[in-house]
Amino acid sequence: MIQLVEATKAYGEQVLLREVSWQVGDGDRVGLVGPNGSGKTTLLKILAGLVRPDAGKVVLARRKRVGYLPQEGLSLGDRTVAGEVRTAFADLLRMRREQEEVADALAETPEQPELVARYGELEDEWQRRGGYEMDTRISEVLSGLGFAAGDEDRPVETFSQGWQMRIALARLLVEANDLVLLDEPTNYLDIEARTWLLGFLARHRGGLVLVAHDRYFLDSVVTRITEIGLGRLGNYPGTYSRYETQRAAEIADLRKRAAEQAAEIERNERFINRFRYQASRARQVQSRVRMLEKIERIEVPPEPRRVALRLPHPPRSGRVLVTLTAVSKAFGTNEVFRNVDLVVERGQRLALVGPNGAGKSTLIRLIAGEEGLDAGNRELGHNVRIAYYGPDRHDLDPDRTVRETMADAAPLAMLPEIRNILGAFLFSGETVEKKTAVLSGGERSRLALARLFLRPANLLLLDEPTNHLDLDAKRALLNALSNYQGTIVFVAHDRYFMDALATRVAAIGGGGAALYWGNYSDYLARVTPPEPAAAAPPAAAAAAAAAAKRPKRTAKPAGRAGAPRPPGKNRLRQLRREWREVFEAIADTEAAVESLEARMAAPGFFGDREGSREVTATYEDLKSRLPALYEELERLDAAVQGGPGGP
Repeated sequence: MIQLVEATKAYGEQVLLREVSWQVGDGDRVGLVGPNGSGKTTLLKILAGLVRPDAGKVVLARRKRVGYLPQEGLSLGDRTVAGEVRTAFADLLRMRREQEEVADALAETPEQPELVARYGELEDEWQRRGGYEMDTRISEVLSGLGFAAGDEDRPVETFSQGWQMRIALARLLVEANDLVLLDEPTNYLDIEARTWLLGFLARHRGGLVLVAHDRYFLDSVVTRITEIGLGRLGNYPGTYSRYETQRAAEIADLRKRAAEQAAEIERNERFINRFRYQASRARQVQSRVRMLEKIERIEVPPEPRRVALRLPHPPRSGRVLVTLTAVSKAFGTNEVFRNVDLVVERGQRLALVGPNGAGKSTLIRLIAGEEGLDAGNRELGHNVRIAYYGPDRHDLDPDRTVRETMADAAPLAMLPEIRNILGAFLFSGETVEKKTAVLSGGERSRLALARLFLRPANLLLLDEPTNHLDLDAKRALLNALSNYQGTIVFVAHDRYFMDALATRVAAIGGGGAALYWGNYSDYLARVTPPEPAAAAPPAAAAAAAAAAKRPKRTAKPAGRAGAPRPPGKNRLRQLRREWREVFEAIADTEAAVESLEARMAAPGFFGDREGSREVTATYEDLKSRLPALYEELERLDAAVQGGPGGP
């Protein structure tokens, strides 16, 4: 469908394409990958006809239409949302206007065979190109991308930059393009809109070239990866995950052959230098000189910079970090939460999911204490230290540079790590000396996120931390959070990131927050037809069974009001024995609870509805016993206060 023929493109001394020949056929779904600055966006612009190659040419098959969505720099008209999307049908709408003019002419003078024939042609073409389905298609695409009823009639200018990107994407998707070029289309999409877009692109019958930093999206959409780098394009059939495996093996082999070639070159150069001036060896020397001149040196791509990020060790907190009780929150007439109860416990990685506007960011701010409650109570547990990141909460001094901003926030011990942390978040070279006032929105977000790695906290509240990060930066962040020993509550729209990090999901919507164990895929398994799950780990099952057999204990009455009398020796021995029994019951129950939590957090657990329901019931039963056991232990503690030695 479209071909590059010996195309070359350079900007100054940086050569992005060097005599490259490459093609995209009908039905090809290509994921374009490469390091920042390698030329991905430039290649898309060349294919779209917006940039010309310095040499070579682009060949597009006849009557093939190309649609392109840029990362930024959109130009939308002064229209409503539906009016802007409808511009995709400009040719069709001109045809409709002509048909109406022909109809008016026929109304005045019916006997005009030429106009009758023209009206029929226009009507056939209108039907063939889906004119009658135009408005339905526009509504379907806008709804899939997250627009609410009534948004179609709102002016484009009343929407944020992210929503204007969705409008531009909608306009592109309703066009009948044979080749679709998408440059990071998921940047401003939540997970529901991304899921819908996956399905839409799966139904697209033409070609697709996609740049994205969402690994799950790439794996779900593309059937071929093209890597750009060192002026070349390399093709790898299959998904992005398969490409990573293939590319790693290829690079290892390339390095091995490059090392062997370098050793061979060195041997020949030593021979030449040693015998250059010996007449008896002149023929051999010249032969090796010619051989070295003909060798095509193996060029190994630079190894990507892998930064191992590590969050500061968190201080120890209590078992419960935050408790929300009967919390309500509304903005005007929009009631976001109504009598919501939520407990965040130590070690949880709680992902908040739900449609756009459901209240995910609001809940993060309520937990952080950044947003006031209309009703209810927020209580922090023992020794809780919160670090909160939000996409619009940067608090940056415009007169400080990137490096100075990090240094100002860093304790002395972290100063040597600042460069590594900034590098992981895509700040390097001269960019670390830029004033924060001139940073883009994405750069400010990355800098604010980088500051979280400077000071210890035991509760991280992260609202869309993966926005504006490339695949390598996401990998570094995910590794750091996976190794973090504290508690995390987060909102993310990257499916791979959520599945790898979350151990619990809170589904936000309808004024409530429903909790599910496991990651995002486990949550989907609970609300959609399940898949078979792996058998329960024997250790977890045994621990649960042992704790379940222990009889329930209820708190005994504290006795009559007034000061307690010191117990006698026999009674004291009995109280100590009871104290130890309750203490052991608490330890066993907590161990079983933690074992079941690990069981329920395992991927695929909720695929087996019957098995997961039984385990969940056991878990809830054990959890319900703990308050009474804690109360009983406190009563026994108080009872032995009058006796020597304590419990």
